[in-house]
Amino acid sequence: MDYIWLVAGLVLILLGANMLTDGASALARRWGVSDLVIGLTVVAFGTSAPELVISLMSAVEGHAELAVGNVVGSNIFNVLAIVGITALVRPIPVQRSVIGVDIPMVVLSALVLLALGCGPWLGDGDGRVLWRADGIVLLMFFAIFMRYTFAQAKTGAAEADTAVKPMPVVRSLLWVVLGLAGLVAGGDRFVAGASAIASALGVSDAVIGLTVVAAGTSLPELATSVVSAVKGKPGIAIGNVIGSNIFNIFMVLGLSATVRPLPFGDIGPVDLLVLTAACVAFWIVARFFKSCTVSRAEGAVMASAYVAYTAWLVINA
Repeated sequence: MDYIWLVAGLVLILLGANMLTDGASALARRWGVSDLVIGLTVVAFGTSAPELVISLMSAVEGHAELAVGNVVGSNIFNVLAIVGITALVRPIPVQRSVIGVDIPMVVLSALVLLALGCGPWLGDGDGRVLWRADGIVLLMFFAIFMRYTFAQAKTGAAEADTAVKPMPVVRSLLWVVLGLAGLVAGGDRFVAGASAIASALGVSDAVIGLTVVAAGTSLPELATSVVSAVKGKPGIAIGNVIGSNIFNIFMVLGLSATVRPLPFGDIGPVDLLVLTAACVAFWIVARFFKSCTVSRAEGAVMASAYVAYTAWLVINA
């Protein structure tokens, strides 16, 4: 049954990603909002729903390593695997405003988590724990990001995608809701099957969170970004990754830590450094190479880096 759930979950995720992309793009065109803003908000938050649910449930049930590992692993997967694979399918052009503001916000979120996770090395005697106060600070960062995003939405009418096929509002909203439902349900079934298989192999919560659960909960982001790129909507593809990473750290971890303090456990400095390095590399690739475009060659390097990191986790499990 676990393998059946894996396949069923993947099918639901792909169908949901297709419906969500069509519905969100139609709404963006009708409301005069850019694809990028839709990707940063509706699509990113919707595809991050599995991370939110799993991390909150893990925090409530006392599985802190799974909650933290899910977010750290998902963000590494988002930057290296999703951007890499999407660029392999189709090179991703990146707007200069994204390079100047949005991607640096992703780097900032990784640096904040790195600082919080390396307390003993920074003279913090309370150890490597996300306390409730830390959670509140993360939520404040999230509020600032949302304020900026909505301000951007008000001035983004000129950037709206005019090539999107018109769709009635009711149908667009229905497509978004059904797409999100498919993504969440598919992600849940995939993780249920994959986690059961991994647990049977005696793998720790930290490794499960960083690999199986992280990849499983990030499949909606992967499917949505690839489908968006294929359909010629790079704004949704790149906005999805950026919004999901910021949402995962500032909102998911912030809310989870506010509910219950989260020890990092086996989520070590190496994992946090890999996340930070991946985000910095993402900014460098977008900023300095190929005229603000993530090329197929760069995508191959990023995807290979994720494979190498996963192999290192498995070897050291």
